[in-house]
Parts: sequence; C-alpha cells; structure tokens
Amino acid sequence: MRIRIRFRMLYLVARAGSHQLQSKYMESIVDTKGVEITWCGHATFRLTTLGHTFYIDPFLKDNPACPAEEKEPKPASFVLVTHGHSDHMADVLQTARDPKTKVVGIIELNHWLVAQGLKPEQSVAINIGGTVELAGTRVTMTPAVHSSGIEDGGAMVYGGDAASFVMEFAEGLTVFHAGDTTVFGDMGLIADLYHPDIAMLPIGGWYTMGPREAALAAKLLRVKVVIPMHFGTWPVLVGTPEQLEHHLEGSGIAVLRLQPGRTVGA
Repeated sequence: MRIRIRFRMLYLVARAGSHQLQSKYMESIVDTKGVEITWCGHATFRLTTLGHTFYIDPFLKDNPACPAEEKEPKPASFVLVTHGHSDHMADVLQTARDPKTKVVGIIELNHWLVAQGLKPEQSVAINIGGTVELAGTRVTMTPAVHSSGIEDGGAMVYGGDAASFVMEFAEGLTVFHAGDTTVFGDMGLIADLYHPDIAMLPIGGWYTMGPREAALAAKLLRVKVVIPMHFGTWPVLVGTPEQLEHHLEGSGIAVLRLQPGRTVGA
C-alpha cells in the first residue's frame, strides 16, 4: 500500500509538470541501501560505499555536462573504465593519482593505461565475465555492443572490447552501468545472473541507443529504477528522459532524472 501511495504521489508530481520537483521526489524514495550515487554528467558516476569511493568512466575536466564542483576528482579507492573512448576515460590517470587507487578495465585498455603512466600495481586487468572483489563490492565485467578504439597521437589503437559493469554492494544493492551500448538480448542473462536493482543506461542516440532501445534494455534487465545518462552533452545526443519515460509507461520501472552533481542515497 505504501508503494502504491508513493507512486500515486509521483504521478501527481509529474502531472504538475515540474521535472525538478519530480527528480527531488524520486531521489527521496529510491532506496540505495546506504550507497551514495552521484552523477557527474555524461556517463561519469561516483559511488560511495563503506568508506570507499568508486568512479565509473571519469570524464570531468572537459566534460561540458560536469558541474564546476565536480571537475576535480575526489579521492578514489577504485576506478572502473568501460571502454577506450576519451569521453569515458579522459581523466582516469588524474582520478587514479593516488598510487593506492586501483583501476579496473579490460586487459588491452589497462595495458595502454600502464604505458601512459598508470603504475602496474594499480592495474586490475580483467575480461568480460570476470569478477573481482573490491573492499566488499563484487564487480563483474559484462558485455556491451560498442567500439573501443583509443585515440593515441593521431592513430587509433585497439582498446579491447567495450564492456559494462555489474556492481554488487555489500549493503545489498546491485547496480548495472551499461557503458556505451545498444540493447542486446543477453541483457536478459545479466538479469538472470545478477538481478540488478538500478541500471545506468545511455539514451542520447547517435553513438549509443536512444530512449526506445533503452526502455527495452530496462525491461530485459528487469530493474526497478533507470538512471538515464549519455544524453544532452552535445547537440547530437538528442534522446531525453521524457522520451524514456514515455517508452516505459505502464512497465512499473521508474526513471530517476538525476541532475549533474546531484547525489541519491546521501
């Protein structure tokens, strides 16, 4: 009954037409079980759990969607990198400036990062299907359908396959970060294996899936909440959270419209 009342209230807020009010209300009811999730704009997230900070795809300094207070990375325990495009890893080395910070990525990408100055002992090089436990959080690398070339001195260097991540937190929350991808049928296997609660999905189109495909992805993943990302950063990324909500209508899946710099679970 409480859940029904909450979603009735959310419906009334949405009907009122205030996206900002709707976002704040959603932030107040989404249960992250104590894990703090901050969207830094584009595909960059900072998650804090049990005193440890994770960054996913750190793109901060030159990210037009990143607020000023997030341009300088906070001290991080771990950095997860989905693929080699600069809008997902431009600030990996700066974020991992503390030699105790570990960087998780696919083997070829981490090999390149070590060549750029990452200390070998900081590299946690895994591959798709691999799982590593980091301070109580199980991180599994899962597939994505995308490319992963690395721009290096005017050349395009092979960066391994693009990936996504499942994060199973000790608090009982499971988060899926899709990286850059389109929808694919094996998202259903990710749901079967890991049962994610929250999915961070790209919706901008052009380089990734748009809202229609992201809605199907959310249904395949069987998540409760979607945090849309990778939209609006540049003019070609035209997909919107409103369009995603339209395609999810009647599904029971909620869309959490975080604003860049906002934290849920704090």
